[in-house]
Amino acid sequence: MKIKGLRWVIISLIGLATVINYIDRSTLAIMWPSISADLGMTKNDYAVILNVFMISYAIGQLLSGRLFDKVGTRIGYVIAITVWGVSSFMHSVARGILSFSFFRVTLGLGEAGNWPGAAKSNAEWFPIRERAAAQGIFNAGASVGSVIAPPLIATLWAAFGWKITFMIAGSFGIIWIIPWLLINKAGPARHPWITKEEQDYIIAGQHKLEAEAKNQKALGLKEILSHRESWAVLVSRLFLEPIWWLFVGWMPLYLADVYGFDVKQIGLFAWFPYLGAAIGSLSGGWFSGNLISKGATINRARKTAITIGGVIMFVGLLATILFADTPVKFVGIVAFVLFGFQFAIGNIQTMPSDLFYGKSVGSLAGLGGTVGVFGVITMNFLVPAISKISYIPIFIMIAVFVPLGIAAVYILARKIGPVQEK
Repeated sequence: MKIKGLRWVIISLIGLATVINYIDRSTLAIMWPSISADLGMTKNDYAVILNVFMISYAIGQLLSGRLFDKVGTRIGYVIAITVWGVSSFMHSVARGILSFSFFRVTLGLGEAGNWPGAAKSNAEWFPIRERAAAQGIFNAGASVGSVIAPPLIATLWAAFGWKITFMIAGSFGIIWIIPWLLINKAGPARHPWITKEEQDYIIAGQHKLEAEAKNQKALGLKEILSHRESWAVLVSRLFLEPIWWLFVGWMPLYLADVYGFDVKQIGLFAWFPYLGAAIGSLSGGWFSGNLISKGATINRARKTAITIGGVIMFVGLLATILFADTPVKFVGIVAFVLFGFQFAIGNIQTMPSDLFYGKSVGSLAGLGGTVGVFGVITMNFLVPAISKISYIPIFIMIAVFVPLGIAAVYILARKIGPVQEK
């Protein structure tokens, strides 16, 4: 049996895993008004639990990058999604800050593998000019998951309560493993279902050194970090990741604090910004890939897309401060912000495969995720204290992060391209 366009089936499965990933991580925030009322927990408890998740997520990004480089994407995904699926399910038995924190630790360790795993899979399955588009499909999964999660979780909560909702959400990932193992039998060079035309197309569109690097050991982190271009990935993600995570982690609580929303109302409103994010994911990948297909260099294509996304983010965050005086205006402006974020971040997340080959791609991608979380953790400690007065200083802070993140790409990666040729 041969399947035309098998690479798109593989990335679609990874996109589906990302949808599940975001449903699982969003359940706690969406149901927090109910959980906190039942268990007598506070916003400070939530901040602690969220940061425990982020710390484990940071560690998980680093560890999973090396794990995927060692065992490959097929088995790496099985390990990651099993850990996070079981962890999500076990939230149903949590009864306080310690038990919630424990299950958020294991959830973070498992969910972290999705990002370096996707970057590595895209490097294996896609020619260079299609990688940002593939990354866009993958990132759109995060947005689609965030679109689906509020109404889905609110509906399940209304029908079954928060404990059963955690059980149902945690089961999705375990079920996903079945089609993954059936379809992703091997890489494109050895997969029995790939057509000869697609196999030749993928190999011809990859860099000439990538095939040689696939069976080589991954570079050590010291060697990876000896290239200033690697630091462009790390520093840009350090500044930009808090923008996404502010809305993922705190938007449900913002709607509850500022507008008095309950779980059902959060479910009605909180999904809309991620529709903008999904469009941005697909648009950013298509845009840079289209530039490359028309003859632009990787350097020009990536930087142009990152700059456009940065401008959209910055303008949107200013609008959040100046004009978001109703819930409808707020979610509409945030949709614009997250469109810009995903337009840019997909190209930044593709950079590890632009810079390195083979087993080093997952290592840099994982390290980038780890560093990005540090900025998020700092923000999460500040939000509970600052938000007692106003959320405006928080929006100002992340608006300032945007030009810093974009500048890092230009200053540290003067030419985005294979560093191992140097």
